[in-house]
Amino acid sequence: DYRLAAAVELSKQEVVGARLVCSRVMTSAEMRCALAVAERHTLPVPRSEHEPDHVLASKEVYDHSAEQYLEAVGSVVSPDFEAAIDVAVLTSFAQELASAPAGPVVDAGCGVGRVTRFLADAGLDISGVDFSTAMIEAARSAHPHLRFDVGSLTRLPSPDHSLAGVVYWYSIIATPPQDLDAVWEELDRTLSSSGRTLVAFQAGQNDLIETPNAYGSATTLKLYRHRVDDVVHSLEQAGFDVLVEVRRKAALKYETTPQAMLVAQ
Repeated sequence: DYRLAAAVELSKQEVVGARLVCSRVMTSAEMRCALAVAERHTLPVPRSEHEPDHVLASKEVYDHSAEQYLEAVGSVVSPDFEAAIDVAVLTSFAQELASAPAGPVVDAGCGVGRVTRFLADAGLDISGVDFSTAMIEAARSAHPHLRFDVGSLTRLPSPDHSLAGVVYWYSIIATPPQDLDAVWEELDRTLSSSGRTLVAFQAGQNDLIETPNAYGSATTLKLYRHRVDDVVHSLEQAGFDVLVEVRRKAALKYETTPQAMLVAQ
């Protein structure tokens, strides 16, 4: 089910954490070089200090299958995986942010950067964040003019209240319903007071879909089809006002469930 894979364009990776250790004093040139390397290729953080099991399992699957994912889904938004109304929602979101106070936008759970590229082409100052190192490397290769960082939905590499927008284009589908509050807590930390978020996901009744040995890995991938009213309620409980709610039936070749898109502020 490659639509399922495309939908997963949201979820993903370990947070950026880098330390420089040296046995002698570095020259200023060496320090600048080391910091540049550390910024682009960060060191892993111990599991106990990092992400919950569902994040680590998803990361393992997508690290293993990034090339397969890229071949199946491609590196840009396309009619095979986005219906016309999906593109309209993305375009409208970009236009709303363009007319608001300027600021950076993050595509949280960017995968190979398909939506990052679309919104960048629409004029937004956007970067991508994903927990899968392999996905980030694929995104950097496909879109070398854009910035992509390792991070996760609950550990975005952004200062407090610095973002004009955050996009979760199918990235919350790997997050259990009971863990969405932690995602919105991080959204609240990073989003500016006038900022907006766009959340897209496969809709259902909080169904759990398990795929053993997903995409040739040795890991079971667990994805959730969230109940729309529950996602709306969780956003409102976190202090956000849901401005737009779009629901549509399965319409594309690989879709088997309804799809939902929310815009909140």
